[in-house]
Amino acid sequence: MSDHADRRPLAVVTGANTGLGFETARALMHQHYRVIVAARDETKGQAAVEALRDESPKADVCLELLDLNRLTSVREFAARVQAREPSLDLLINNAGVMALPRRELTEEGFERQFGVNYLSHFLLTSLLLPQLMHAPAPRVVQLSSLAHRGGHIDFDDLQGARDYDPWRAYRQSKLAMLMFSQTLQRHSNQELWGLDSLAAHPGLSRTALFNHGVKSRPLVGTLFRLAMPLLSQNAADGARPTIHAATSSDIRPGDYFGPDGTGETRGAPKRARLSKTARDQAEGERLWQVSCELTGAEWSA
Repeated sequence: MSDHADRRPLAVVTGANTGLGFETARALMHQHYRVIVAARDETKGQAAVEALRDESPKADVCLELLDLNRLTSVREFAARVQAREPSLDLLINNAGVMALPRRELTEEGFERQFGVNYLSHFLLTSLLLPQLMHAPAPRVVQLSSLAHRGGHIDFDDLQGARDYDPWRAYRQSKLAMLMFSQTLQRHSNQELWGLDSLAAHPGLSRTALFNHGVKSRPLVGTLFRLAMPLLSQNAADGARPTIHAATSSDIRPGDYFGPDGTGETRGAPKRARLSKTARDQAEGERLWQVSCELTGAEWSA
């Protein structure tokens, strides 16, 4: 990464080695951001960095390893960024897993979708808050999903220990991300952190994540595969709402963006519809406090 005299804005994109994350990093690179590709797999992450550099040889893109299955890795990643970068303009919490057929656990014992998709990003954002506050106009973008509308935060069984269902766990994790974006904005307003907290969803996008997710429901998966050409878009188009949230001047704090087509499944970015639960401030604050307890996040500027 460049030395501190390089004042081009800096972006961190989690899960940027493939799919939506790669396309997001690619777009930011072309908008002259310095980009940290945060990825778990060193080989795949370095291949993504090399592909970006091949496309734009003067780009300032680097790999930092980040395993969202381990909060220790989240802390180590944040410490490396903090040691090298005085400020961070943009954090895009993109990485995730979808509809794991069997209940899996992170290193800390969290249900893996809730842990990877949400809790690790919650902790990461808290750790990078000082760097964000030193940027002139910082933004944090959470990746949610159309699936959040059917989601419910089961505070009595957050980790799915009593009754695990692949899609219910996925919906909960993506609702949590959207609630996080809303609550983060309220805390920023109250604590004068000066950041814009936003969220986005990709509609129905043809990525490996989606392909893996439908395997947990074979019949539904078959129907989706037949309908996908009519309903879906590629990863580059699916990343457009995220890029809009990250870089557009046409945003309001707390905005949520998705595609403008039928059912928000595909199309150009527009403001998307939040479920009633996602807008519930009391539930959002409850989730925030529980997440602090689970991760040890302190939110000290």
